[in-house]
Amino acid sequence: MTGFRNIHVIDMDTIDLTNLNRQFLFRASDIGKPKATVAADFVNSRISQNAITPHYCKIQDKDVTFYRMFDVVICGLDSFEARRWISSMFVGLVDDSDPSSLKPIIDGGTEGFKGQTRVILPTLNACHECSIHLYGKKTTYPICTIANTPRIAEHCIEWAFIVEWPRIFDSPLDSDNYEHLKWVYSTALARAEQNNISGVTFSLVTGVVKNIIPAIASTNAIISASCVNEALKLISGVQPYLNNYMLYVGDSGIYSHSFELEKNPDCLVCGNASHSIKFDKNSTLEDLIDYFKNNPDLRLVKPSISHNEILYIQAPPSLEAKTRPNLYKHLFELFESSSTLVITDPSLITSVYITVEFL
Repeated sequence: MTGFRNIHVIDMDTIDLTNLNRQFLFRASDIGKPKATVAADFVNSRISQNAITPHYCKIQDKDVTFYRMFDVVICGLDSFEARRWISSMFVGLVDDSDPSSLKPIIDGGTEGFKGQTRVILPTLNACHECSIHLYGKKTTYPICTIANTPRIAEHCIEWAFIVEWPRIFDSPLDSDNYEHLKWVYSTALARAEQNNISGVTFSLVTGVVKNIIPAIASTNAIISASCVNEALKLISGVQPYLNNYMLYVGDSGIYSHSFELEKNPDCLVCGNASHSIKFDKNSTLEDLIDYFKNNPDLRLVKPSISHNEILYIQAPPSLEAKTRPNLYKHLFELFESSSTLVITDPSLITSVYITVEFL
């Protein structure tokens, strides 16, 4: 284990049949068990000197005290939101008067034959939020297209489980239930045949319903090795660590390229403390929230807004209901021009300060 002895592993998922062909620590008898627990038990049984502690939960379930105890963190997260959250967490931990508060993050990810490794030194180089504009939005299909004019196999599949399933069944669709997936497959296939569309397969149905990103064992192994190698360099100083991004492409030969992602001075998380925007004073608070969600440099998920008092809060439901009337008020009714709003969002640990100047 290259000298790493005290390791904690967090994963919120349980083992599925489809994991067995590419995640080699797991066996058929492990299906349904927590991934973190099975992986830790397997490695601990092989290497007695190790102390691997599993945590079957979300990364968001752990507090600041938990994350503060680590020297380096390796992330293999499978969602954009989780990456934003963990990056924000470790930026927030940094205390300029305490060098030990800076915890390096090594981020690895794969998609098919492609992969990346990234070294983040919170506040010193580009954090995850600095490059948020490089991430495309999840592909979605208009409901009118799905319902009325399907053109591709994915339209038929989405129609089957978004439109038809709720119409026929009272219980929600379980993406891990084979019979449910089989029903979606047969319904989508019939829909495709009616519209002369080809390409509906059971594997495509599974991928669309579960939002599966293609995974190949060899790519996973290469990126995993790269992440561990960077951790070894950071901890031991045996070689200079990556500065700060490595791209791997293996679909037509083998290609890798390393380069430095620049730090964004206006980053919401590690950049300037306050940001400014110009907005029509006759717009509603709901319009402003939509802007925060759709702006490629912000992409907030469920923003709550305060200015001297709470203007709108997403949770709990009782407070959301109490502040909901403000959504339909004009901005000039709620605050003055050049006011600084305090924005909180579940995708970020820290608050965001945005000054709004009226047009």
